[in-house]
Order: sequence, then structure tokens, then C-alpha cells
Amino acid sequence: MTQRVLILEDQPFQRGYLANLFGSRGGVQVDACEDVEAAIALCACHSYDLVVSDLLMPGQDGIQFIQALAAQPRPPRLAVASTASRRMMASARLMAESLGLEVLGVVSKPVAAADVEVLLEALAQARPSTDAEPAQAAVLPEPDARQLRQAMVDGSLTAWFQPKKSLQSGRVVAAEALVRWRHPQLGTLTAGSFLPAICRHGLEGELLRMMLEASIKAQARWRRQGFRVPVSINLPPHLLEQSDLPDELLAMTLALGGTPGELCFELMENSTTRHVSDFYAGACRLRMKGFGLAQDDFGQGLSSVHNLVNTPFTEVKIDRALVSGCARDPALHLTLATIIALANQLGLVIVAEGVESDADLAVLRQLGCSQVQGFLISQALPPEEFTRLLDDEAPRTDEAAQAALR
Repeated sequence: MTQRVLILEDQPFQRGYLANLFGSRGGVQVDACEDVEAAIALCACHSYDLVVSDLLMPGQDGIQFIQALAAQPRPPRLAVASTASRRMMASARLMAESLGLEVLGVVSKPVAAADVEVLLEALAQARPSTDAEPAQAAVLPEPDARQLRQAMVDGSLTAWFQPKKSLQSGRVVAAEALVRWRHPQLGTLTAGSFLPAICRHGLEGELLRMMLEASIKAQARWRRQGFRVPVSINLPPHLLEQSDLPDELLAMTLALGGTPGELCFELMENSTTRHVSDFYAGACRLRMKGFGLAQDDFGQGLSSVHNLVNTPFTEVKIDRALVSGCARDPALHLTLATIIALANQLGLVIVAEGVESDADLAVLRQLGCSQVQGFLISQALPPEEFTRLLDDEAPRTDEAAQAALR
């Protein structure tokens, strides 16, 4: 399949050089332009798979272009190639991602052929298959509370599972439960299209309970086939303001035949408790009930080293912004090395999110990361497809027991 790439570069030599680098690869069609206005016009007329943009340009600059690109109905993926400092490019990346753009990489000029290969490899891996990761075929009108509750009741809202792979054994050893909506008109939708509505209607607690039940039932099916797979479930921290939530989750887990030690609640970055005491009380009581506890998206937003050290976490998940491109970015490499060393000292399971290249995977293995998840490993899968993946890539219960004895 042909990949269409747009290059935004004001310098004629650099523009031609980049066009030749990308165009020399088979299956790549390249357009190039010199200013932001022309780039936005091309994006409005053509469907690009990737836009490669400079930052430092006369007139409108690359930051303004990224802001305009994010306003497009279906923006392409983005890469940044610039002589700007690494910190400036990192800030541009964070801005783009906060606007909802998918950033495949940031590259310092002069761009090498190897850099282009990495970007095109990431582009190929990011392209979702039609039967594995749902495509958003149409804009979803915001659902109301009644529609969302009905989708939870009738099973339209359901749990898919993204595998976590051990860097020691290379086997699938755990999973994260991610919500999907099998919409009757629009097909299968990812969380980004309806989760904001769930938050606005105050349905996060109901979603948490639904995901917990779906995860425990999936674990029971996997156990019957000889697999014990711990599952992580997202938990918005503001729900910890409900003081009896740990008791309720434990009672629900035991009633469904689940095992607390095989369930891990990931404290998300999108909220916090009004009183810090509720956060620490909830975290402690979840651990006292036997559940695992993970700091999600570490390195982004509200997470801090203070929380990591002083909360009874069993796992830390390193945000994709610190993972993607770590093989080529010395600053990211140093940051990752520091986080992983600290987490290992704290005895935490370390999971790197958003792993999308073999080079980044090699760095994580060398630094001592425990587990990885991301498109390089697998996208989120429906329960039946995840079961087939376990047949190929997960240790069965008897194998795990024998390994523990060795």
C-alpha cells in the first residue's frame, strides 16, 4: 500500500533532500511545500499518512502549523525534523500530542537515511489493521447517559486486552483492559470517541465495575485453557473519594470468583482527589485488600517522584512520551535510565508504554525495564483474539510453576 508523505520545509536544499530520502523508498509518494499556508491547503485536499515539519521557519512557524494541523477533521500523523534544540522539539511534541496528534518521531537535522527508515517503520506499524484495531469511520455524536448505560448493560461497551510482554522471557505475562464500543451504526470505536462523555455524565464508577467484571470473566476463560494472566484496569483517582470503594471492589471480585492478586488498578493521570488524604487512604486500602496498584503514565501530568516513593505501588507505567525515540534521544535515554533505576530500587514492576520500534525496545531491555506494551508488541485485541495470542506466546500454568521451581 502506498504511503503518502508531505514535507514542510522552507529551505529549498533541505526540502529537496528530504523529498529524495523519502521518495527513494518503495511505496512512498512525496509532496513538498515551503510554507504553512501551502501545507494546510494540501492537507485539506489530500489524505496524507505522514507530515514531516520543520519548526524554525519565517512567517508562520512549525508550532503554528501543528496547531492548524490538529484542527483538521482527520489530521495525519506527524514527525518533526528541525535544527531546534532537543528540549524545544520535545515541547513541540508534547504540545502536538496534547492536541490529539500522533507523533511518530522528532529528528535533529541533518536527517539521515536511517532516520527516515525509522519513521517509515513506525508509520507502517502504526497503521491499524482492519480487524485488529478499530477505525473511526465517522464522527460520533456525543452519547447521552441513557445510551451509555444501555451500552454497558447490553455488552456493546466491552473490554479488549492489550498484552504486556516480559523483556526477560519474551512471553506475554499480563494484559491491560481497554474499553471499546461495538456501536450499531459506526462499528467498533476506541475510547477517545466516547470516554469524555462517560466522564461528563459521571459514569466512570459504572465503567470501572463493568471493566472489572469483564476482566475477571476473561481470566476465568484463560485459566480453563491453562493460562493465568494478571489484568490491569484503569481507575480514575477521584473515585477514591468514595471511602468504601476498596471494600466494594474486593466483594465484587470475590463474588465473581476472581483473585485480587491477579488484578492491578492503574491510577490514571486525568484526575485526582480533592483531598490528598483520600488518595493515600484509597491507595493503601486497595493494597491491603490484595490488589496490585500501578502509577499510570509516569512522567506526564500529575505524577511525581514523591508519589511514586510514598504510595504503595506495585508497578509503574512509563509514559510513551518518555519511551518513543529513546534510542535516538540522549535526554530521553538519561531520563529513562534514572526512572528505571529508581523503580528497580523500589522493587516495582516497570512497564514501558507505547513501544513502537525495535531500537527503543533494545534500549528498554538494556536499561532493565520489566515489561513492554505498544503497537510493536500488539494492539488491543478482543477477548477471543487475545486467547489465540496466549496459545502462541504465553506460558501455561504448569510451565510457569516449573519455571518458578528452577
